[in-house]
Amino acid sequence: MTKVLFVCLGNICRSPMAEGLMKKYNEEQRLGLVIDSAATSRWEVGNPPYAGTQEILKRENIDFSGMYARQIQPKDFEEFDWIIGMDHQNVKDLMRLAPSGTEEKIHLYMEVVPGKEEQEVPDPWYTDNFEETYQMLSEGLSLWGEKFGSYS
Repeated sequence: MTKVLFVCLGNICRSPMAEGLMKKYNEEQRLGLVIDSAATSRWEVGNPPYAGTQEILKRENIDFSGMYARQIQPKDFEEFDWIIGMDHQNVKDLMRLAPSGTEEKIHLYMEVVPGKEEQEVPDPWYTDNFEETYQMLSEGLSLWGEKFGSYS
């Protein structure tokens, strides 16, 4: 079973939104994935998704009642097949934290979207544009789904 971990700085905006959207897509497409999210920092550990992310997830009929921010742990690099950062700093931090031999699991979210491979998913904590974040995450959903589905 393929395991996917979405990562952002605080695990209250982008990565829980990505987690929720991919869980819904996973269920609809019957991909059989295990999906979670985490933070590179410990600033928000224990907090639920931020209000703007909650609004998007509610709109999409995604249950987030069990989502609470957590910091990535060394065992995550061993347990997950894909570790997907939302921006270049997340990827840089993940590479720094990754145990030797696990770096190939780390990817930038938008790298699967043709013509947008180097784009970052902006942090709506700073932009206050949760809709933009939603749109960008939605662009990558089926593309990541195909990648995960072909991974064995």
